[in-house]
Amino acid sequence: MSHWIDNQKNLMLFSGRAHPELGEAVARELGIELTPTTAHDFANGEIFVRFEESVRGSDAFVLQSHPQPLNKWVMEQLIMIDALKRGSAKRITAILPFYPYARQDKKHRGREPISARLIADLLKTAGADRIVSVDLHTDQIQGYFDGPVDHMHAMPILTDYIIDKYGMDNLCVVSPDAGRVKVAEKWSNVFGGAPLAFVHKTRDVDVANKVTANRVVGDVDGRTCILLDDMIDTGGTIAGAVQVLREAGAGDVIIATTHGVFSGPARERLNSCGAREVITTDTLPQDTEGWDNLTVLPIAPLVAKTVHEIFENGSVTTLFE
Repeated sequence: MSHWIDNQKNLMLFSGRAHPELGEAVARELGIELTPTTAHDFANGEIFVRFEESVRGSDAFVLQSHPQPLNKWVMEQLIMIDALKRGSAKRITAILPFYPYARQDKKHRGREPISARLIADLLKTAGADRIVSVDLHTDQIQGYFDGPVDHMHAMPILTDYIIDKYGMDNLCVVSPDAGRVKVAEKWSNVFGGAPLAFVHKTRDVDVANKVTANRVVGDVDGRTCILLDDMIDTGGTIAGAVQVLREAGAGDVIIATTHGVFSGPARERLNSCGAREVITTDTLPQDTEGWDNLTVLPIAPLVAKTVHEIFENGSVTTLFE
């Protein structure tokens, strides 16, 4: 005699300690509670994690943001995934709104690592079945993980805000370098075919974060320039680009980025570079204190919709069509 049970899928959301506000916001959007978790550091820096409820058979989503100290939060997420695997979770999805080490996605010279691939391998080894991330530094990072990768885009969140506030007249979409022109084309289409420009720049391979902005390719004279990038770290590149645009006769310059890393001198540089507004999302924890021109848009609705589609076996692609 066979024994049938009604095996309902159970959605469980777990948040690391790097950005608890984001975890709570995603849970609110989904109408669920975060699974209670005990996490603490031992005196020598080792991390301990334990979930306070059974995770057996659950569809588990592990959300972790990766601000500084980035390596600590990577390790915490790996440990959380391992705990779920050993607690018999049915499927484990790692949510990394900001993918750590994404800039190290290829070798520029000999004897260099491809650290973005290493992160994917670590997640797989820990027990992650799939990955969700927002605006990866380059699309090919999706291929580093041997399993489904849901690559979400913050462009609709940023462009809707810009259209609401500035309209679509007299806009020009500016890429901070030649490498982002394809992304800029997508933005241009959203803005009704706004003209494109890019800043031609040279980068010193021997010095990290050192970039010299040279000249603008394209007509920006008198236009409201939307200067876009996937991430802003120290702000040197973008502040330099604003200056070059101003010299080329641009009107207002609005900076739009998905990931506001804002290390070290970034706030000072972006406050004083002459940009009218700096728009980012909260994939990383943000604090507007001390900023004159920073606007932070919530990423939680997008993450929650993605989690919902994955859990319901729906289509994540439809979120962008």
